[in-house]
Amino acid sequence: MSRRMVNLAGGLTILFLSPADSTQQQIVDLDFKVSVDKPAYPRGGGPIVAIDEAHSNFHTAGGQYKPFADLLTNDGYRVTSSTRKFEADVLANVDVLVIANANSRSFTDPAFTEPECDVVLQWVRNGGALLLIADHAPFGSSAANLATKFGVTMGKGWAFEPTVNGVTTQLVFSRENGLLGSHPVLRGRDATEEVKIVKSFTGQSLGGPGGSAILLRLSPAAREAATTDDLDAEAAARNPDAPVGTPGARSSSVGGRAQGLAMTVEKGRVIVLGEAAMFSAQVVTLPQGDRQVTFKAGMNAAGNDDRQFALNALHWLSRLLE
Repeated sequence: MSRRMVNLAGGLTILFLSPADSTQQQIVDLDFKVSVDKPAYPRGGGPIVAIDEAHSNFHTAGGQYKPFADLLTNDGYRVTSSTRKFEADVLANVDVLVIANANSRSFTDPAFTEPECDVVLQWVRNGGALLLIADHAPFGSSAANLATKFGVTMGKGWAFEPTVNGVTTQLVFSRENGLLGSHPVLRGRDATEEVKIVKSFTGQSLGGPGGSAILLRLSPAAREAATTDDLDAEAAARNPDAPVGTPGARSSSVGGRAQGLAMTVEKGRVIVLGEAAMFSAQVVTLPQGDRQVTFKAGMNAAGNDDRQFALNALHWLSRLLE
């Protein structure tokens, strides 16, 4: 995979996070608060949440998603790692299945077999709850066949918005900018749990089926580049000092598509997200010229309600929210 790039002129404008990038460091933020003041369930008495680790997942319960797993544990959920390919018996005692950035060894083939997809679909139809998260390329391609079972299309690229300095892949969804939907996941159980602003940290676009609810709507200006080379070209074309190329020539409009969807599927529930870092808590270090730049990405970043969004998503999937 090609290089990753940041542009910190006037603030962070481009952030590429990928397991294939040896120039960056992503570590779990050990200072992130995982305690929950008012747990939804008695500790160890809540629904079983299984986090998939059987499909070369970049985000696992003991790795990049440890803060997420610990947060859910402190909310009373019984969090486990799912280390076997999906079969009916694997999901038999699971209440919520979390799949985050599954990957295939080829980076283009599906991470799941068709029989696995059918097992998950039938499990959801019978009352299971699925949180499916697939980030920027190559993760959209890896999860596309499973998403299709639920009528969801994945952009499979790199979603961005133009800025005065180039492009940004850090997207903001807020009540103020009108990009947050209306759904119990965003309202919470009371006013203290209302989600007012969500930030994402480099993902893809999603299209949902009829009847699905958009949680995070991409702005009219949002676009998607198929590759990092295309994204670099879009940034260069928008460089105010020395533009190279034509803006929009290497990307397509995805305004009105989503980065977060919720839906009911017969007796079950599904949430699909097109970005994974929002439910993580990472400290990221990237090279910027002759220096290193360190910043937070995820629930630990300043100025967002991603932590509450994560809790509310699980509350809805486990039917604490109707």
